Amino acid sequence: MATDKPKLRSQQWFDDSADPGMTALYMERYLNFGLTREELQSGRPIIGIAQTGSDLAPCNRHHLELAVRVKEGIRDAGGIALEFPVHPLQETGKRPTAALDRNLAYLSLVEVLHGYPLDGVVLTTGCDKTTPACLMAAATVNLPAIVLSGGPMLDGHWRGRLAGSGAVIWEARQRHAAGEIDYAEFMEMAAASAPSVGHCNTMGTALSMNCLAEALGMSLPGCASIPGPYRERGQMAYATGKRIVSLVTENLRPSDVMTKAAFENAIVAASAIGASSNCPPHLIAIARHLGVDLSLEDWQRVGRNVPLLVDCQPAGAWLGESFHRAGGMPAVLAELNRGGLIRGEARTVGGTSMAEQIAKVPEPDRRVIRSMAEPLKERAGFVVLSGNLFDAAVMKASVISEEFRQRYLSAPGAENVVTLRAIVFEGPEDYHGRINDPSLDVDANCILVIRNCGPVGYPGSAEVVNMLPPDRLVRQGIAQLPTMGDGRQSGTSASPSILNVSPEAAVGGGLAILRTGDLIRLDLNSDRVDLLVDEAEMESRRAALVAPTLRNQTPWQQMYREQVGQLSTGACLEPATFYLDVLGERGVPRHSH
Repeated sequence: MATDKPKLRSQQWFDDSADPGMTALYMERYLNFGLTREELQSGRPIIGIAQTGSDLAPCNRHHLELAVRVKEGIRDAGGIALEFPVHPLQETGKRPTAALDRNLAYLSLVEVLHGYPLDGVVLTTGCDKTTPACLMAAATVNLPAIVLSGGPMLDGHWRGRLAGSGAVIWEARQRHAAGEIDYAEFMEMAAASAPSVGHCNTMGTALSMNCLAEALGMSLPGCASIPGPYRERGQMAYATGKRIVSLVTENLRPSDVMTKAAFENAIVAASAIGASSNCPPHLIAIARHLGVDLSLEDWQRVGRNVPLLVDCQPAGAWLGESFHRAGGMPAVLAELNRGGLIRGEARTVGGTSMAEQIAKVPEPDRRVIRSMAEPLKERAGFVVLSGNLFDAAVMKASVISEEFRQRYLSAPGAENVVTLRAIVFEGPEDYHGRINDPSLDVDANCILVIRNCGPVGYPGSAEVVNMLPPDRLVRQGIAQLPTMGDGRQSGTSASPSILNVSPEAAVGGGLAILRTGDLIRLDLNSDRVDLLVDEAEMESRRAALVAPTLRNQTPWQQMYREQVGQLSTGACLEPATFYLDVLGERGVPRHSH
């Protein structure tokens, strides 16, 4: 082994001549499946592949095959690959919500990256929470890392038209409530949206977060949108495997790439693609684990006035496969850069600046990716709201339909202002049990409110805010009412809900004092939501509040509830946010013997 090369982290396990006893202990067991002493003591980088695919995580399952190409890229670049599992995070499978386990997957991955002989890591991502969990862990440990997205499913079709994952289910729910389809047809519509391997083919949280990983500079250009079954996905896996070895050699770490400039690029990109309303808490969580100051105010400052450029469901018409063929994220970032909205100095894992990376991107298909001069919508970023009920909430402006705007936000002389009667539900079970109760007298001038669905209350914060109106209103053609809650909603939903209300009701937030029949004023001119009762009445209600009894079903739920913060600050495990740059600041872990 050349003596002029700096020693790799893994050599402290596998080749420490000053401590032959421990070296032998670490090395010998890694020989038992075919690796050789020559390989482990060669000075070649040991690269981890954080495997998020499994039978429990079908959106990421094809990473089991893609990992083969990653390993071949690692080997050809002079590294040695070690694949290991990540706690499964499947949005459509995990009860009570996969958001509960985002922080669990993060914690476990931190321990792997810190405690095992790894010099760099390929983060395999796809389904919603896998991307933030992996990036949060890489940020905390600050080990050279790169993202390999799994890509969306192929475009789905139902009866001759596009069927987007998630979005078609919300449509089927409306049709079923209106009596237009039966149970079997409901299932048929849902099944039509999942035609291949890959994650959601709409611009839901999965595609959004993988696009934002690319905008952050953490994946190679074009990686986010390549559909799972395409040959280019395997080619990208190979290129990613090769590149991670160079990242180790260059010692290019997450903290070098995910700077404040990179996060601002991601916020701008989120507005332009019509990203999921789950993106703000995820990006804030990643930033906090790097020590980067990022808040909802930054989303308002940087992203509010950015136009919607991508015509993709749920804010538009097309799906992920068409988005990729139109040019994907490189085309979006290049268009934003031409409009002066990209911080070009931000670095990328490709080894160039963002400006250099997107300098020669060809013209996109303008049917799917619009120009800055002719966007789908102006000012399409997230609206950050506050008021006398809460400190912060978000509304996704890109999905405010013309019908919704005409009904609620177009009163002459009071544009963008509406007063609504609250119908309050204690959670999804209460909503499903009572939404069709005639005594509630729900009409088109109501706002459906759901509480006790936040990080502590649910626990984990559930995607339950996009509530359907009563069946009788749906049959009358009113498919959407204003909704509000301290939980989240699926990124595949086109509902312009007031989401992620913080602080949540379970910790004494203002939604806890709300009563059915109260009047709520939404003012998008001043970005406020206010309960229209006097301060004395509000104080009386607060004084009468009794803390809810929270029933934990597992040990993790109790630990999570005791340490989790609010959605407005990323719903992080608060003690974990003090652990920054673990490798640089806290050193190599102690020996095991």
